[in-house]
Amino acid sequence: MSRKKIAVIGAGVIGCSVAYYNAKEGAEVTLIDAGDIADHTSSRCDGNVLVSDKEPGYDAGLTARSQELLDELSRELDYDFEWERRGSMLVMENEPEMEMGKELCRRFTDTGIRCHMMDRKELKEREPYVADDLPGGMWFDDDGCLYPMGLCYGLADGLKRLGGTLSLHNAVAGIRCENGGFVIRTQAGEIRADVVVNCGGVRAPELGRMVGLAIPIRARQGQILVSEQSFKVARQKVMEFGYMMAKFQNRGEYKRPVTEDMEKYGVALVYEPTGGDNFLLGSSRYFTEDLHAEIDVMRAIAQRGIRFFPVMEHIKVIRAYAGIRPFTPDHMPIVSDTEIPGYYIAAGHEGDGVGMSAITGLLMSQLIAGKKTEFDMAPLSFRRFLQ
Repeated sequence: MSRKKIAVIGAGVIGCSVAYYNAKEGAEVTLIDAGDIADHTSSRCDGNVLVSDKEPGYDAGLTARSQELLDELSRELDYDFEWERRGSMLVMENEPEMEMGKELCRRFTDTGIRCHMMDRKELKEREPYVADDLPGGMWFDDDGCLYPMGLCYGLADGLKRLGGTLSLHNAVAGIRCENGGFVIRTQAGEIRADVVVNCGGVRAPELGRMVGLAIPIRARQGQILVSEQSFKVARQKVMEFGYMMAKFQNRGEYKRPVTEDMEKYGVALVYEPTGGDNFLLGSSRYFTEDLHAEIDVMRAIAQRGIRFFPVMEHIKVIRAYAGIRPFTPDHMPIVSDTEIPGYYIAAGHEGDGVGMSAITGLLMSQLIAGKKTEFDMAPLSFRRFLQ
């Protein structure tokens, strides 16, 4: 019996994971990209793998399973992608946020996520540099972070060890169905496959149009500041509770005490320490395909950082970068088959691509192999947008 030929289009963290897990299933996989490995969004992001910024239940469960898979990948891949479970915290700015946090914490613990509320004393003991007026926060035991480009490199190297092929710097110009399979027209020639997986991120709609599919993904930009080398401002991931409001576009009646620019650009504190004694500071969210880092957004991110960590006022920013994330209307990714037999989509993760990369690769390999998937796929189905 011949091996199934699978073409994965897009060599970011989602495409690399999908390619690797399908190769582990025994498929003959070709990973295609117009650029290099991690050439776009996966090189313009942070390395969060968090349940703390997810909705409790299904959403957080996907990431918790992804964390377990990353534990496995850190042992089986030859490339060190710096995966480390340091824990993470959400910090609350005022008493109303503390009350909302208590309810959120209850919902998380009810679904098996290890977390607890922190009062001001525990918060200061864990992170002495936080602002003195913060009433507390929430601690998550199992969250971690990694080097996103390193994960891509490790998965691509693992793909090659399993007999897969990299077809890089090779833009896809067209896809046609032929004889129960696909012919992918690229600048280097035609590639034939039994299965195509669209992992194009913000370019997924363009790849969908090649086969007549309308994929509802938009580009949502995020900016990140990089500090100079300094002392450890905090030892692990720190986000403000209001990040959830910025991410989900202020669901509910509560309004954060932020400036007009912070509201306009969806700015919320996201702090991540690195192995080089500097830190990444974000984040922002607004709809544009522009990859330039805007000074108004940079200023708002810096001001928000200083609000929660006043000591940051004395630390220099050495650079800033912007990436565009693939956004779907319901904030959930598409990991699904389609009405075109053999054509699959794994895209639309927005800022959760790194965190959900491993589980996305595993689920897609189970789907394509016809196996029972570990999760109900209905919330991730492409068909939910066709109803």
